[in-house]
Amino acid sequence: MMKKMQWFNEPDTWKIINDSSLSMYVTPNTDFWRKTHYGFTVDDGPFYYSNVGGEFELNVKITGSYKTRFDQMGVMIRVNEKIWIKTGVEYVNQKINLSAVVTHQNSDWSMVELNQKPVSVWLKITRRLDAVEIKYSLDNADFTLMMLAYFPDNIPVMVGLTAASPDGNGFDALFEDYTIKHLPDKRRSEWLKQNK
Repeated sequence: MMKKMQWFNEPDTWKIINDSSLSMYVTPNTDFWRKTHYGFTVDDGPFYYSNVGGEFELNVKITGSYKTRFDQMGVMIRVNEKIWIKTGVEYVNQKINLSAVVTHQNSDWSMVELNQKPVSVWLKITRRLDAVEIKYSLDNADFTLMMLAYFPDNIPVMVGLTAASPDGNGFDALFEDYTIKHLPDKRRSEWLKQNK
């Protein structure tokens, strides 16, 4: 699956492992952000993606050697430079935070600080109808809902793995056990039930 994906802002150093894992050295001084609070727009972080339509569930394990404030890695769902979500780990105040940035013309940012420093974090992202559900786990067993965000319905999206190092010189990022599975169309199922 991973060998068929493509790069937006390809980093200098990266490698696919077993077609379900990706390692990269995150490009220094990169980020994704639009306007809010800071007044700037950047769209230059590495993003390894495929084009996906319909409803789906994405799972991935992420491990990073975070060093500098705002070092980050995780998942991106993107229509274009003005409509996207990125979520995963963000390193702030020398702590591991779960972070989500939802962008519709302008970006917003939410963050949950973890009391511990896990080596890895698992993400489960589900797109259903006009929403994206973001969950995380520290053991790949118990998942906690971090955010339910609006996202335009019936639009094919670019989906994949992203990282950035806005203030730093980059870091090693490892994405493992990456899967995307399509989900049954709820609307069609409901229509069929009502029209039997």
